Amino acid sequence: MVSDKNNFNLSGPSHLTTVDWNNADDHRSVAASMVNGVYILEREHKKNRNGPQTLAPPWWEFFHFQLHHSIMDDKSICGAVYEFKPPASTSHLSIHKAPRYVIAFRGTILGKGSWICDIKSDILLFKNEITAYSRYEVGVKAVKEMVAEVGASNIWLAGHSLGSAMAMFAGKYMAKAGVYLQSFLFNPPLVSMPIEWIKDEKLKKYIRTTTSMITAAFNILPKNSRRKSALDVDFVALSSWVPCLFLNRADLICSEFIGYFENRKRMEEFGGRELLELTALNSIPNLLLVKTESEPMHVLPSADLIIYSSPSLKSTLHAHELCHWWSKEVSKKTTTLYQYRGK
Repeated sequence: MVSDKNNFNLSGPSHLTTVDWNNADDHRSVAASMVNGVYILEREHKKNRNGPQTLAPPWWEFFHFQLHHSIMDDKSICGAVYEFKPPASTSHLSIHKAPRYVIAFRGTILGKGSWICDIKSDILLFKNEITAYSRYEVGVKAVKEMVAEVGASNIWLAGHSLGSAMAMFAGKYMAKAGVYLQSFLFNPPLVSMPIEWIKDEKLKKYIRTTTSMITAAFNILPKNSRRKSALDVDFVALSSWVPCLFLNRADLICSEFIGYFENRKRMEEFGGRELLELTALNSIPNLLLVKTESEPMHVLPSADLIIYSSPSLKSTLHAHELCHWWSKEVSKKTTTLYQYRGK
């Protein structure tokens, strides 16, 4: 029996009969579909299913992409590189704005053959140790090689959940080298206290201000001064990279990014750049886990936040699903640009 979730004709954005490559909503739907293609590739890989039976190709072929190659880690497909191959008859005026390649990373699959490796990655992410895991190295290597081969302006970077964390790390790595990739990060995880779920706005602001002051205090301790100086350099180097973060307020896994950027804006208005940088460089969970030698994942100076809220989303698991981001319904969203300007 064919799963509706994996069947593009039943669940995909088939309303996009023509992609307007100047349209941000079309970009979102295409990028999300490419990431979903990686999920299905891995599920089909574990079932040894190929040929005409496979369900994965429509998720990229519908938009005139071909699978360039899969990205493998520990016998699992964790990502894919797609190449744009439009038919010669395609004449849409915006086609020159389409990416030549899309590099996409999937999130956790709780299925046979995949879950052990994925859960291990999730645990390392929570502990801020994902850079020590082989999947990080595999992902960064794949991105570096494609950038070296075709150039950054021809590449989109995309991921969902754990895959979004992978794409974020790879994007940050390239940004520190002065290479800025157009990036689509769906439901990126942020390890933090679930402050965003507090309904009382005054209490929420009080808690955020208090935790910001605590992290600022930790970062001015003498033992952390050298680390802070290094992170200051990275913070400025990253500021020109503006990834798109697709967030859902009902998703406990990613919603803290909303409060993180809103609080940073308040801190900047309250105490200027110095306080902003002190509060941005760490998090309470990171300090409690004694991972102060590692750069926290949330250190992201600039971002374009696309926030979706819907009363029909009753649980975090539902709100965390990738399928929302290729649907027409997500056109009902808010977009806020946070651009770090430096000192």
